[in-house]
Amino acid sequence: MKYKAIALDLDGTLLNSKKEISKKNKEVIMKAAKAGVVIILASGRPIPGVKKIAKQLHLEEVGGYILSYNGGMIINCKTGEVIRRETIPEKYYADIVHIANKFDVTTLTYDAEGIITNNENDKYVHIESQINNIPIRQVFHLEEEAQIDPPVKFLCTGEHKELKKVQAKLDEKLNGAVNVFFSEPFFLEITPQGIEKASSLEILLRSLDIDRKNLIACGDGYNDIPMMRYAGLAVAMENAQAETKEWADYIAPTNDKDGVAVAIEKFIKE
Repeated sequence: MKYKAIALDLDGTLLNSKKEISKKNKEVIMKAAKAGVVIILASGRPIPGVKKIAKQLHLEEVGGYILSYNGGMIINCKTGEVIRRETIPEKYYADIVHIANKFDVTTLTYDAEGIITNNENDKYVHIESQINNIPIRQVFHLEEEAQIDPPVKFLCTGEHKELKKVQAKLDEKLNGAVNVFFSEPFFLEITPQGIEKASSLEILLRSLDIDRKNLIACGDGYNDIPMMRYAGLAVAMENAQAETKEWADYIAPTNDKDGVAVAIEKFIKE
């Protein structure tokens, strides 16, 4: 099978435990890109965080795509064209922020530069900032600030027991109009309904006239399962969740042992 595209999750997959791209992974990915393979960075991270990784891979030169917010937004790295952007309806902003405030947890979202939040001192906001290597900007009325550039995602941060109360209240108040789920015990994500990596990959591949059977998807987490089921070849890292591994056609070495590079060299021939 000739594979024409590869979708790469970032954390736990392309990036090692230090949140870095290894020299080997970088060399192999860039070689594949120069040979015409479409590189797709498919992550739950916000655009500013993924752009830094794309820049390290020189995707603005060799070509490639960012699929961020778990598929809520797709960008052509070379042209800057936004291929997909699904935002949370504005009418829900106040409910999200006010319910979080009621349970004394912090809310954040993103602008073009980084994080905007109503509590810049929250330790979990700093964790999100460090993960993505993006700045934090304090605002006083987050629901109003968000209207300037409607967000693809809100994130509520705090202690798990309090966030569970927020999740229950949001589900009750918004009646399933948005997705509300945990990506970490201290991160409660709020995204548009129906957003996940597979549906965005389908939109992107259709625009590129590439069949799904010609796609490799590499991942490690639960949110990677839909794209692994969708792809022609599913690759899980050795460090992946057990359930994620069940959907894999091939188990690559861990993210600390250049698993992505090993998979590309095994399945993408010159």
